[in-house]
Amino acid sequence: MRIQSTGLPSLYDAIVVGAGPAGVSCAVWLVRLGFNPVLVDAADAVGGLCRINPFMDDWNASLPGVNGLQVADNLSKSLAQTKVEYRLKWPVQTVRTCASGFEVLGLNNDVLKGRYLVLATGVKARGLSNALPNPRVLVGPGRHVANFDFTNQRVAVLGGGDNAFENALFVLEKGARNVQVFARTVRAQRQFVQQLPASALTIGTYTVDSDSLTVNNEPYDVLLVMYGWEPNVEFAAELGLARTQRGFVSINFETAETSCDGVYAIGEVASRQHPCVVTALADGVTAAKAIQARLEANVN
Repeated sequence: MRIQSTGLPSLYDAIVVGAGPAGVSCAVWLVRLGFNPVLVDAADAVGGLCRINPFMDDWNASLPGVNGLQVADNLSKSLAQTKVEYRLKWPVQTVRTCASGFEVLGLNNDVLKGRYLVLATGVKARGLSNALPNPRVLVGPGRHVANFDFTNQRVAVLGGGDNAFENALFVLEKGARNVQVFARTVRAQRQFVQQLPASALTIGTYTVDSDSLTVNNEPYDVLLVMYGWEPNVEFAAELGLARTQRGFVSINFETAETSCDGVYAIGEVASRQHPCVVTALADGVTAAKAIQARLEANVN
């Protein structure tokens, strides 16, 4: 689906890459503030990671009783209501600076030009190094885990964060024979750790063989890899963005601007302290208001 403004401008006020909560929020606010952004995403639907989250989002105080898919649908409705121009199935190949600001290149030599650039491309789950695809090695949380039949399965969960413990508890509820969490260090919230039986947690170094589905030479039926996230910004390599120690995009937290003048990074790509839908939405507002200030300063 594509919603167009009257006459496609040759230069947008901002190009927002990524139609998850952060990107949608930024684009909607820019339109409401009187500017003409364009929003692009490689996926065929709006919503980002919300689209693969079938679970109830009980942390969103403004939308009680909805799951990730419903949050994504609401984001799409907001775009339509605001008449934001957006393009789906539009994977960005590279971005570069130009005299007027930035050029974003898509497939088939499509080019968009904008005064400012907003990176809202989110993150992808970290997998096992050099591991071949295996239907019994599930990487990251999401629909593929929710739809898997864990009945009577022996499951190893790798990782020490919230996702590892939440998914371990979910697998137990789904009838797994046993679940063992392997964590080099435990970083998860206490409430999740306390719900897991102490015998189901192994802390320290461990070895994994994804081909034989073994951890510390013990066989399992399924491996869940919950090693956290890494940013989707390979296409922006030419910009030379400064990164944090963990590889996320470094930003000014007051404006969301990166080390490259005129480029903003919002949502999980910038590794906000408490990444979730609500903080991503707030990031979108932060970037939109910062861009507004610069656009209006240039006019005046």
